[in-house]
Amino acid sequence: MIEQPQARNPRRKDAVTDREPDRSPGVQEEPTRSDGAAFPPPETWPTGRLLSAAARRVERAWDAYLGQWGLSHASVPVLVVLARGSLSQREIAAQMHVTEQTIGRVLRGLQASGHITRAPHPEDRRRHVVTLTPSGRDALSALDRTQSVEALIGSSLTASETTQLRVLLLRMLTDLPSGEDPDGA
Repeated sequence: MIEQPQARNPRRKDAVTDREPDRSPGVQEEPTRSDGAAFPPPETWPTGRLLSAAARRVERAWDAYLGQWGLSHASVPVLVVLARGSLSQREIAAQMHVTEQTIGRVLRGLQASGHITRAPHPEDRRRHVVTLTPSGRDALSALDRTQSVEALIGSSLTASETTQLRVLLLRMLTDLPSGEDPDGA
C-alpha cells in the first residue's frame, strides 16, 4: 500500500524548528496562494469580501465563546424561540426563516448538549415537539448575564463606531433584497 502525502497542518509544530507557530494576537502569518504568491492586503479587497471576512471572524470568536455552554451562533436564536414555548421543527424553521434541514442540524447539536428534548407529537406521529430543558434555560440565562458580541469586538471599535456599524448593517438588511435561499447561503 502506498501512503498518500499528508497535507501540512499549520497548527502543528514546525518540522524544522520543532516549535508551535506564533498565533499570538497581532502576529499573523502572511497568507499565500497555492502558487506561493501573497494574497493582496485587505485594504485592496472589495467591500463584499471585507464584510464576509469580518463576519466569519466575529462568528468564530462568538462560537468559541458560546462553546463553554455547548452552543453556537446558530443555536442561540433557537433557544430564544423555544423559551416562549415548545414547537415543532417545522414551526421553529418557519419562525427563523430557514429550512427544516438547517434547523434539524441545529436541534441535533442542542439535543446532544442536553439543551432541548424532542418527543413525539401527541396528535401527529410524524412530527416531534421540541422543548427547552432546564439546561437550555440555564444557558440562555447565563448568556443574558454575560458579555455579548459587542464586548468581544469592543476593543476593535469605539462605542460610536459600533453604533454607526449597527445603523449601516440594519440599513443593509432592510434595503438589500434577501435572495432566494432562506438560509442565506
